[in-house]
Formats: sequence, structure tokens, C-alpha cells
Amino acid sequence: MSNSGSISQVRDYWNVHIHDLEITQHPVGSPGFFADLDEYHFDKLHHLLRLVDFNGYAGKRVLEVGCGAGVDLVHFARGGAEVTGVDLAESAIALARKNFEIQGLKADLRVENGEALPFPDDYFDFVFAHGVVQYTADDQKLVDECRRVLKPGGQVLFQVYNRISWLNGLGKLMKVGLEHKDAPVLKMYSWGEFERLLRGFREVTVIPERFPVKSRLHGGWKGMLFNQLFVGTFNALPRSLVRRYGWHLLAFCRK
Repeated sequence: MSNSGSISQVRDYWNVHIHDLEITQHPVGSPGFFADLDEYHFDKLHHLLRLVDFNGYAGKRVLEVGCGAGVDLVHFARGGAEVTGVDLAESAIALARKNFEIQGLKADLRVENGEALPFPDDYFDFVFAHGVVQYTADDQKLVDECRRVLKPGGQVLFQVYNRISWLNGLGKLMKVGLEHKDAPVLKMYSWGEFERLLRGFREVTVIPERFPVKSRLHGGWKGMLFNQLFVGTFNALPRSLVRRYGWHLLAFCRK
């Protein structure tokens, strides 16, 4: 795994890579494109709808760091939040603006570096940083910036990849590379490493999630074996035995 790269290299990479682009046949930026991204995102990450109250921030300030095409941010906006989205990649912000235009929703969307946020201290009620810490040049800077702009008593959600997980182990066994394995920075964390990254918060709760669901991105015999055998077998195991090996570690942190 790549664990070093400059912020400019990270920006250049994500300007030409659109997350989950392969799952849709609709033209990029079309209503069908955004509908497909949303459907796939919450099929794969169905736990987010259970863990995150997208409708619970009406009238509150919500920031998403690394907002991409705005798939999650749209849900906060629909719930009545005053939403802001930042992303290093101009291409991502262009897509997010188109997404919000199609949905008829408002957002403050900016090309910005999550390691140096252009907002005052103690400004946001909730910060959402899902799938960004592991890809940035300086993970501690990004975490500290999210804490800085969060109001006292406010909450931030971070998500990283779990190094001691079913997907990392299976990928090595089957010799299947991870998505975005060619990114300038791609880090994985043990539970303890993740908690140390978050030590500046008053309260931290780490939840392992992201267990096997059928893949639309992998074909051939490996894809068939994964979808027809592995997914069902793994999910038939008592969750108490495998819970700690979820591919995603989500941390709800209170300032």
C-alpha cells in the first residue's frame, strides 16, 4: 500500500478518478448517473442509513470533507441541513454542483484542502469525513482540522480501512487488488492506530462495518466465486465472531 504522497499528487489523482464510475452506463453528470451512484453507494454501505441520522440536522451546519459527487451530502440537504462540501478535486466539485442542481437543493461547494480548511474555529455542528482520511497526504492534519472547525459538543464521523479485515485478507489470498490501489496515498489502520489518530477528541466510539455484499465491479471466476460462495458463507457466520474484521472502521467522535 502507498502511504506517502504530496497533496498535489493526491489532487491530480482524484481529478481523473471518479469513485464507483464503473457501476453506471449513464452519461457522467446525468440524472441516471447520480441515481445509479446513490443506489450502489447505499447498497454497499447500507449501514450508513442505520448509523447516520441524515434527517437529524435540520437547520444545523453540516460539513462533508472529501464530498466527491455529493452522494451523501445530498441526503443531509434533503433533511434540512445547511450543507457545505469540500473536495481537493475540481472534477468532484463540478459533479457535486451538477448533482445538487438536478436534485433542486442548495449547498456551498468548494475546491479546498481538508488539511487546511477555510472555516473558523467551532463553526459546524456535524462533520462527515467518510473515505478521506486514508487517501490524504497527512491524516493527522486532516483529523485535527475537522476537530478545529467542529463546535464544542459537536460530532464528526471518520471512516478508514481496517488492515485486519476480511477484505484485506481475501484480497491477498485471491490476488485481487483493492479499489484505487494505485492512488498516491492509500493507508489502512489497525483499531489501535485509528484510535491514536483520534486522541484529541473528548469521546470516541469505533464501530466496525462493511461486511461482504455481492460485487458489481469484479467479473470472471473470482467474481463468481466471491458472489456465489464467499458472500453467503461469511454472512452466515455469527456476526459476533467476525464483527471486528469489518473492512470499514467508523469513528463517531465528540469534541
